[in-house]
Amino acid sequence: MNKLDRQPTKADFAHVTDWVFDLDNTLYPHHVNLFSQIDRNMTAYVSTLLTLEPVEAKALQKQYYRDHGTTLQGLMIHHGIDPNDFLEKAHAIDYSVVPADPALGEAIKALPGRKFIFTNGSVRHAEMTARALGILENFDDIFDIVAADYVPKPAGDTYHKFMQLHRVDTKNAAMFEDLPRNLLVPRALGMKTVLLVPRNLEYEFAEAWEKTSDEDDQIDYVTEDLTGFLTRLIG
Repeated sequence: MNKLDRQPTKADFAHVTDWVFDLDNTLYPHHVNLFSQIDRNMTAYVSTLLTLEPVEAKALQKQYYRDHGTTLQGLMIHHGIDPNDFLEKAHAIDYSVVPADPALGEAIKALPGRKFIFTNGSVRHAEMTARALGILENFDDIFDIVAADYVPKPAGDTYHKFMQLHRVDTKNAAMFEDLPRNLLVPRALGMKTVLLVPRNLEYEFAEAWEKTSDEDDQIDYVTEDLTGFLTRLIG
């Protein structure tokens, strides 16, 4: 059976007391494509920093993303940039394109236990996005790239920092993500893992390596409807 067809039951998640959500393309639908604005800002940053043409800057940006988990990490390693300056400029975007999602807010609020946002972005970016969605008040905390000492998911140390900071028992936790590689560590630690995919699996904006297949055994569930998935767990 395709994992997208496997429906969760309330019993499957009855033990979960800590709910951990990625931000971009997870808490809002992939088709919103908020990241396209950030992507343009990062390309402009690399272009200005290294005096590169936009095409060259974008290629280098993507290379750093693939090799280091984030463009920021690559720029810090290879060029010693100020991460706070980068984050401020990368996230200077229009959040009005993010649609409010009261149904998602109600579903998250109804989950038993604590709820966290765990993102490779900044706290400010997470707050602005969650506020636009109308779900910010339903989270206990946000763990961002600064809290991770700028080492992004999927690095194992970053997950351990998050778990230790919030005293998360991984056997009683679930992780929601849009990138398969970011679920490897959570699954190994005993967490329930849920992959968010675009509706109808239309990966218009995704890199080939970001996509999932039935061979991704680090994934317990795949869904294209986060609100519907969570509603099944609280109904």
